Amino acid sequence: MWMIPEQNQSWVSEFILLGFSSHPTTNSILFTVFLLIYLSSVMGNGLIIMLICMDTQLHTPMYFFLCILAMLDLCYVTTTMPQMLVHLLAKSQTISFASCWLQMYVFGALAATECILFVVMAYDRYVAICYPLHYTVILNWGLCLWLAAGQLATGTCVCGFLSALLHTFFTMSLPYCGPNKVNHYFCEGPAVRSLACMDTHLIEMVDQILISLMSLTPISLIVASYVHIVMAILKIKSTQGRCKAFSTCASHLTVVTLFYVPASYMYMRPKSSYSPERDKQISLFYNAFTALLNPVVYSLRNKDIKGAFLKVIGHGKVDC
Repeated sequence: MWMIPEQNQSWVSEFILLGFSSHPTTNSILFTVFLLIYLSSVMGNGLIIMLICMDTQLHTPMYFFLCILAMLDLCYVTTTMPQMLVHLLAKSQTISFASCWLQMYVFGALAATECILFVVMAYDRYVAICYPLHYTVILNWGLCLWLAAGQLATGTCVCGFLSALLHTFFTMSLPYCGPNKVNHYFCEGPAVRSLACMDTHLIEMVDQILISLMSLTPISLIVASYVHIVMAILKIKSTQGRCKAFSTCASHLTVVTLFYVPASYMYMRPKSSYSPERDKQISLFYNAFTALLNPVVYSLRNKDIKGAFLKVIGHGKVDC
């Protein structure tokens, strides 16, 4: 049975993040690769934010939520990547207990907030497809601001605060009295918890219940939205109309899949399938690569984003 350790328990004051390699040459190569990924993520999401803010044609609910997603991705990737880049070049790869605690919490809170945002974006697509003539009336700016300030704040303060705080508290309150080498590139719950000096089975069960609720509830709402969307699209008589309707949802479905599939595997799989090396690669995908790919996914087939970008590079300004 799990309990808070006694005060005389020997505590670890810092952790050592092993990262991906201990070979200097390999680390130099990885530093270059990850630096390019991080800078591309920052520039890509920064460009999306800039274009949406500058071009009045992009001042619609869909792009408003896309702008928030880009800001979240910037914060999300910055939580882990800069530290990893420093550790790839520095001789010391240590992180204090308090910094590890904070990183784990912020990472979890941002992930919870992004889950809530995906639901809001699914609702946006639901209204656009199912009630196209009333889209601007239903999703007026007052509702958009309420969804952003109210629902996303709820996602951070309630979902993020409670679930991420409980997840972090349960993990960091375990007794760490021996090894302090975390086989990961940042303080992620399962990797840190594996160093605890006690059986963590009960904690893992509670953690899985919390994470399942936090992931399955948004997924269920997104699936429900798309069931109605598909039914509405199938009623469209023209093939061209169906294709156009499906294409407006393709980007959202892609980014949701890129985020949820690896994250769900990481946090909802049984302990018996734990593999440090594989888990580092999976977490890198939903942490770094999603922030890199989301701007690409939303820009490749989006004429409005392309048009705004061409205005910037072609005329030096956009109409405001």
